[in-house]
Amino acid sequence: MDALNKLPAVWKLILCILLCEATGFVSSLFSDVSTNVWFEFIEKPDWFPPYFLFGLVWSVLYLLMGISLWLVWQSKKEKEEKTAAMQFFFIQLLLNFWWSIIFFRFQSIFFALVDIVLLLLCIALTIQAFFKISRNAGYLLVPYLLWVGFATALNMNIWILNR
Repeated sequence: MDALNKLPAVWKLILCILLCEATGFVSSLFSDVSTNVWFEFIEKPDWFPPYFLFGLVWSVLYLLMGISLWLVWQSKKEKEEKTAAMQFFFIQLLLNFWWSIIFFRFQSIFFALVDIVLLLLCIALTIQAFFKISRNAGYLLVPYLLWVGFATALNMNIWILNR
């Protein structure tokens, strides 16, 4: 980690953004979202957004997440405080990674719902921890929290419609 800390700020920023974007990309590869016939035939609520919106929104959210992580990493706060905040971040990133795999690959709407509720909680904890280090880092995660809140409602409705 010391070698990473010695990187110039711009490379740290690029690394943080790539980490977040790659999480979404790799998760989508394991999920088979684009070739998933099962999803086409399950019931969805009337307010389900157009498919193209998901990729666009997630790309922007992963960018904001990367910048947010970078702001915390670059902060002059104590190492212990930053480490604790970044642990919340990586836990939520892991939950984010698994959601599409659970939902699309394993076709488990209920366990995806469990995952996304935990994800929502971890995002809130991450924002709280990030605010103590960098208010801007916390604010950058608010759109993510809102979108995952919407996705949680969507997941719950899909589960109810398909039980």
